[in-house]
Amino acid sequence: MTTNEIMINPMPAINGLRFRKFAGDSDFPIMVSIVEAASKADGDDFAVTLESIKHDYQHLTNSDPFKDMIFAEIDGIPIAYSRVQWWQEEVPNDRIYLHFVKIIPEWRNQGIEEAMIGWCENHLRTIAQDHPQDSRRFFQTDNTDVNKKFTELLDKLGYKPERYFIEMSRPLENIPEAKLPASIEVRPVKNHDVRRIWDASVEAFRDHWGFSMPKEEDYISYKGSKYFQPDLWQVAWKGDEVIGSVLNYIDEDYNQKFNCKRGWTEEITTHREWRRRGIARALIVRSMHKHKARGMTEVALGVDTNNPSGALKLYQSLGYKKEKTSIVFRKPL
Repeated sequence: MTTNEIMINPMPAINGLRFRKFAGDSDFPIMVSIVEAASKADGDDFAVTLESIKHDYQHLTNSDPFKDMIFAEIDGIPIAYSRVQWWQEEVPNDRIYLHFVKIIPEWRNQGIEEAMIGWCENHLRTIAQDHPQDSRRFFQTDNTDVNKKFTELLDKLGYKPERYFIEMSRPLENIPEAKLPASIEVRPVKNHDVRRIWDASVEAFRDHWGFSMPKEEDYISYKGSKYFQPDLWQVAWKGDEVIGSVLNYIDEDYNQKFNCKRGWTEEITTHREWRRRGIARALIVRSMHKHKARGMTEVALGVDTNNPSGALKLYQSLGYKKEKTSIVFRKPL
């Protein structure tokens, strides 16, 4: 056994199978190829690049790749990886212990996923021993509705669906009309306003399911990511107060990979005191026009189907239609 090897018991009866730790930067291209293969099989049209995955791993919180990752190899060729992470939700005061498995389709359903989940759970239990025992604790993972076999495995291991999220899109044709209330204005985002807009967006999400207060590292990560495009944002102001926003972006990697011209109308928020006055609707419509002016032909977003502010009905009324479903699963730790 090498210092990089991870022993698992029971070991799946597969010739040439071994598990190992994260090896550093040399693993990033491997991870990209595994994610690409897994996403294609799962109907998860995700565009990951070497640059984006490096960026994400430079800004992880409560997760150390050198301690909290496991790779599976067959005869020295990597075919899967997992990572764990944890955080504390604000309301209710639950601690969430996340894990995931990315595995190429050729090696699925042969016991490797179950072995890796077992390692993740055991590792997370060890991490949880050092945490206060003052709240509920859950393992968490996710899956698309396409990968039925993995859902069956999660059910066998005691995981239950906790929340459903859908991705929606609509073409940039027949854009509806929507006006902001009187005295509310939208103005270009200036550098000194960025943090205020971010903080207002975070505050507006505090009553949403699964909310956890972002750390400063999360803000730094976002500002350095390809999704930070404040020139596309639509922000509603009442005087000097941010009362709503849509933090739009265009993912050029996605558009190139899928040969499309899609803009994203995401991070849609309205301050609680201003909800149900048409502000979100007006900002989304403005976002559609903004994307169309940039040459996009469609827009998309993701939504919690049980969003407390009725977001799903709003998006449906604006012409967005469901494309795919993802499911969050939980099991008591």
